[in-house]
This record gives sequence, structure tokens and C-alpha cells, in this order.
Amino acid sequence: MAGLPRDPRQKMINVMYLILTAILALNVSNEVINAFKVVNNSLLTSNNNITASNNTLYKSLEEKLTEPQSAEKAKIWEPKAMQAKKLSDDVNNYINDLKAQLLKAADLRMKWDSKIKDSVQDYREDNLDASTRLFETHGKGKELKDRLDQYKQQMLAIDPSIKQQFESTFPVNTIPPVSQEGKQKDFTQTFFHMTPTVAALTMLSKFQNNIKNAENMVVTYCHSQIGAVAVHMDQVGVLVGQNSNYLMPGQQLSVTAGVGAYSSSSTPTITINGSNVPVTGGQGTYNTTVSGAGEHTVNVNVKFKDENGNWVTKTQTVNYTVGTPGGAAVMLDKMNVFYIGVPNPVTISSGTGWDKTHVSMAGGSLSAAGGPGKYIVKVNSVGKASITVNADGKASTYDFRVKRIPDPIVKVGPSSGGRVQSVIFKNQNFARAELENFDFDAHFNIVSATIYFSGANFSTVQPAEIHGGSLEGIKGQLSKCIPGTSVTFDNVKVQGPDGIVRSIPGPGFILY
Repeated sequence: MAGLPRDPRQKMINVMYLILTAILALNVSNEVINAFKVVNNSLLTSNNNITASNNTLYKSLEEKLTEPQSAEKAKIWEPKAMQAKKLSDDVNNYINDLKAQLLKAADLRMKWDSKIKDSVQDYREDNLDASTRLFETHGKGKELKDRLDQYKQQMLAIDPSIKQQFESTFPVNTIPPVSQEGKQKDFTQTFFHMTPTVAALTMLSKFQNNIKNAENMVVTYCHSQIGAVAVHMDQVGVLVGQNSNYLMPGQQLSVTAGVGAYSSSSTPTITINGSNVPVTGGQGTYNTTVSGAGEHTVNVNVKFKDENGNWVTKTQTVNYTVGTPGGAAVMLDKMNVFYIGVPNPVTISSGTGWDKTHVSMAGGSLSAAGGPGKYIVKVNSVGKASITVNADGKASTYDFRVKRIPDPIVKVGPSSGGRVQSVIFKNQNFARAELENFDFDAHFNIVSATIYFSGANFSTVQPAEIHGGSLEGIKGQLSKCIPGTSVTFDNVKVQGPDGIVRSIPGPGFILY
């Protein structure tokens, strides 16, 4: 054939050239190998740092189980966090086993390194067949994809709120990127077909990093829920209040009823004493003029949708007493309880005239507040207090509960925890303790708190302290916050109008 060399030696040279060309095509350059080794080492370091951050959260969750103010919620969320830990550990160990199988397929042996005076792993880093045999021929690629997909489903199924929060941003994703030709290859072809051993190990470390980040996101969320004040609708109850449980004939009884954990989607309907009442903000109010001395009842019926969309009906009975014209009555202007540290306004009525009425109190102090029957009650200790009204020689005593003001919640900017934009969070100057849904004008100040920074841009968990609500002292840490950073408040101490320093649960923030 024309053009072919006739000299046997030339033929041999051409064959050797073809063989050399094939070898060069299969070899991977040292620069590429070293690049993969650097990336893999970086991923392993990141995995260790995230593990340390997660361990800090697990330790905090364990402590919150023993703290009275957080134990009830910790019993709900600590098991969910531990479930996330087990799921993550299982799939992480599975990938470690795949790494061991891959190294064995790439002729792993141990050799002595004189620089570090110890044995190190030695394997064929540029081998292109080991990953192909393990993940394609032996089917480990499909098995890995199935395990990762199952892990994602199980993590999101831990709690409905976790699924709602993280379904669209969950770090573990097995969908390969579109190739340069615009085609979608399958999982194994994309990540492990004819891939150097060191590159396949790096890809496995990358999946482990995704798993560690997913674990951190879910556990941080569980930790933050212990400090949250929202009540799950599956524990909802009917809240019923009344302006007084003792009235005189002709006075008005006002009954307010609603859903204890209100959501705009719960659409409650409220019936009181057989009459439908208008509902605003989850509550309805029923007013009636009382008559007839003695004990009376009002029946309250509340129907609403729970968080699963099912209709739930709850009933409750309100009891009140109508006194005789010669008696007296005590009515709380806000609620049927006295709170420590704030002035509690009370209205006392008398049917015999104030010239024949004397009012006294046990368990607190009573002072006139301008106007007939208007008083201010102040109490100092939890328990009971009583007001005695002596009208025309007839004494009536009324017992009331005494409570501490509820715990406030910690807020930074507009948020009390959960996912927050990093640019908004890092530019805040203050944290504050805020009371929500409390009728009295009471203010809390932050005394001190410990803040843990972890995740993105923090190689290790970094603690910081604040004294007061100012964040000026931690501006250095705040400036490093980027999407993927986790910020957890712990050991938060606040002081309210009663002057007592109390510890409250702290929120956790996931920045995006």
C-alpha cells in the first residue's frame, strides 16, 4: 500500500510511537494529581472542623435537657438532633468503607516516610481503572447514589418544619451538572468513569463534606427551636379569658376565646353560649349583661384547622358568680393573675357605697390609683395573694395567683432565630430581649451571653462573650460571617423589672 514504510526498523519505530502516544494519553500530569490532593486535604480539614462544631451543639443540647427552663423543649428536639447524627454517621461510615475499597483496588500499601518518620499510604494515585471497576463494574456508583438520596429523604422527614426549612437548600444533591455538550450523564458516568483514584477519593470527601454541612444545618435548627417561643399546633389548646369571675347584677361579662397557637391558616370559628362571635387575629369576644344572683356558666366552643389541615373542635366552660346588691366584687383589668415587678391594675366595685367599704390585701400591697374602686397591686413572690373587701360589715375574700413575668426571647435585628440573610445579620449593632404577646409594659435587658461562631469562614468553633446587648465587642467575628455561617447564642442571662437575673434559652441563626 502506498505511503507505508518498507523498512522493518521504521515500522517498529512507528509502532513504538503509537504505544507512547497511548501511554501519554492515559497518564495524568503531576500538577493535576497534586491539585486533587490539595482539594482533598482541604475537604478533610473542613469535615473535621464541622464535626467539632456539631459536637459543641450536641454537648449544649445535652446540657439543656438538665436545665429547668429548657428541659421541656429539649426533650422534643434533642432526640431529633440525635436522629440526624445517626443518619449522618451511618452514611459517612459507608463512604469511608468505599474509600478503603477504592484504595485496595489501586494497590494500596504502606511505606516509610523519612520526613515524618512514620508509615504513609502509597497507592496508584493516577490509576484510571480502579474507580471504573468499583463504581461501574461492581455497581457501587448506583449504590452510593441511592444511599445519598435516601439520606436526604430521611433527614427531611425528621420533622415537617425541617423539610419546609431546608428542602430547597439541602446540601446533598446527586444530580450531575450538564456536560459541555449540553447532555445530562448519569451519576456514575459523571463522577467515577475513567477517573484517577485521587480524584475519586476527593469526590467521596466532597460528598462527606455535604453530609457534614447537612447535619450541622439540621442540628443547629433543632438547637434553635429550644429557645423559640412558637408553639406547635399539635399541642394547641383553647385559651379563654374573662374580665371577672364575680360580678354584680347589671354589670357586663366579657369572655374572650381563641386558639392558643394561632396561625392564619387555622381559620377558627368560635361559638359562645350558642352564639357565633366575630374572629379577629384568632380571637373572638362575647359580651353579655349578667343578672340573677348565684353561680352561672358560659359554654365556649372553638373549631379550627390543625397544622395537618384537619378540623379540630375543643370546648371549655367559663364559670362566674353574680353577687347580691349588698356585696362587692373584684375585677382584674388585664388578666386573672398578678405579675411580679409590674403594677397590676385592679377595679373593685361595691354595692353599698365607698363610705361603708374597706379593702385590704395579703401577699402584696394595694394602693389607690385615682378614681373610685381603682387600685394598683404590687407583688414580690410567686404563690398566692388575696384581696378582702368588707362592704357594710360583710367580708368577701378573693384569691389570685402570683407569677413571674414570662421569659423574653432574644432577637438580633428582625429575627429570633433560624435562617437569616448574612448581610442583614452582620450589620446589626445590638441584641435585645423582647417580650411577645404580654399585656404589661415590661422591659428586659441582656446582662451577658456566650456566642458561638462556626461553619463557613470559621475553621474551628469560635466562642465570644457579650456583656449587655451591644455587639460592638464582637464586630470582628460578625465581619467574617458569610452564607453558611452558623451563630448560636447560649448561656443568655437577662434582667427584668423584678430585678432578678434569669437564664433563658438562646437562639441559633443559619446565615444564607
